[in-house]
Amino acid sequence: MDTAELPATPVRDRNIPASAWRQAPDRLRRLGEDIGEPEAMYKRRIGRWLLWRAGPASRADARYLAVDPEDPTTTVEFRLYPDGSGVGDGPSGARHTRFREWKKDLLGKRDESHDEGESGPATRPAG
Repeated sequence: MDTAELPATPVRDRNIPASAWRQAPDRLRRLGEDIGEPEAMYKRRIGRWLLWRAGPASRADARYLAVDPEDPTTTVEFRLYPDGSGVGDGPSGARHTRFREWKKDLLGKRDESHDEGESGPATRPAG
């Protein structure tokens, strides 16, 4: 499957694994290794970004990766923990602790009131 074949909206009837995407960067292919998830699945496009997830959507370890389709080596990541907390850097360079705010950053719609900033404290490392 090539980049142009990835749908813009969520896929409800089947999962698209990272291994099916010909342009998948190595970071995407290894996204779930450290949390016991063998393969990331495609979720949707958010703005220009392609969103992938390794792990369940809630109540467990999960890792999201947004990939720039123009340059698949350009990625940003958000890590979710079983207690519902999370941390990740957006394309703006801001650190986020809320998944919703990280997704807004993918759209270029950062909400400064929820950002911790580039040097703000993170409760857990992104890695």
